[in-house]
Amino acid sequence: MHTDPENRQAQARPATSGLGRRALLATGAALAAAVGAAAEPKASRPQRRDPASGAPPAAAIPFHGPRQAGLTGPQLPATHILSFDVPPTTAGADRETLRDILTALTHTLSTAAAGTLPDPRLHTGEPTRLACVVGVGPALAARLALNVPAELADLPAFPGDRLDPARSNGDVLLQLCAADRWTLTIVAELATAAARSAGAVPRWTQSGFLPHTPPGITPRNLFGLKDGTANPDDATAGRWVWGPPGAHEHGTTLVFRRIHMDVAGFAAVPQDHQGRMIGRRATDGVPLTGTAEHDDPDIYAKHPDGSYVIPVTAHVRLTSPRLDAGARMLRRSYNYDDGPTDRGLLFCAYMRDQSLFTRVQTRLAARDALNPFLEHRSSAVAYILPGALQGTPLGNALWA
Repeated sequence: MHTDPENRQAQARPATSGLGRRALLATGAALAAAVGAAAEPKASRPQRRDPASGAPPAAAIPFHGPRQAGLTGPQLPATHILSFDVPPTTAGADRETLRDILTALTHTLSTAAAGTLPDPRLHTGEPTRLACVVGVGPALAARLALNVPAELADLPAFPGDRLDPARSNGDVLLQLCAADRWTLTIVAELATAAARSAGAVPRWTQSGFLPHTPPGITPRNLFGLKDGTANPDDATAGRWVWGPPGAHEHGTTLVFRRIHMDVAGFAAVPQDHQGRMIGRRATDGVPLTGTAEHDDPDIYAKHPDGSYVIPVTAHVRLTSPRLDAGARMLRRSYNYDDGPTDRGLLFCAYMRDQSLFTRVQTRLAARDALNPFLEHRSSAVAYILPGALQGTPLGNALWA
């Protein structure tokens, strides 16, 4: 994770009419270059193909739609998260600044996702897929009286937290996901330039990755454990992840935690004991009360001697939806590796009501068997905006 040294400190309009002066500066050069690219003879443009098979790559992930693409498709293996602040002036000016930032980001990200961003580094012939998530933080939402869920707020302090304020929170949060780091590095650079030109101040950034995992297989974290097994299906997510009908229907709330992991210490624990700490077999993720990975863990099952099959301090027990009236969160976490002494998990969980995370983390902080191997070092909450329709910027409903 890197901290930017400079940071120590109504009805929505169509994207074209919503461009403020700074947003025009941020996007004008790109628009001019895009016109030039459109005029280029088609035969002279590199055609992206899979270098292994020679076949055309999978279609680009659409940027526009009712929900942001970074949450609706398969989880891509590389991520880059960027946090920005909106320096306070007056509420009216700050609202206009936020409009400009979201308009500039919408333009840059949509053209990047479509493969039409006028940057020659992205026209090398390699296939690329990009999906994005953009949200606003609770402090900015309160300051500007934005139309966000009433529950949106900073998280309380939890026992054991060791949070770095400079690497936490932020007014605007952007998560880029792609098939490769190359794409992320370039798009992050261009998105940062667009946001800064519109008035945003970079706060922190963080890169993450997943191991190569075949489709339909749960990825593993740096402990070697499957991460995301209990994610909800679409019907369940409609109740617990996405907002209720209305302005927030296609939005959700992100809870981000950067969790340092003692990888070597955990690896020294015998595998059968690891399983009891988790409540699942470490090898394949099968719950101690089941026969397949996706079996629902029975936290009430007991041995003949009366002890619980899934121990009382097991991670699976303390995070069980049975303790929260069935409520679930959607996890799309990533690993990070910032050197041999700083490795861990970028916990990214999405839910309709962030109080679910507060309840779960309160239980975990009190008695999770994994606590000796974990330390929460960064934290952020953001309302993830509904998707943008063609011709309009992200954040249309914020001004209602």
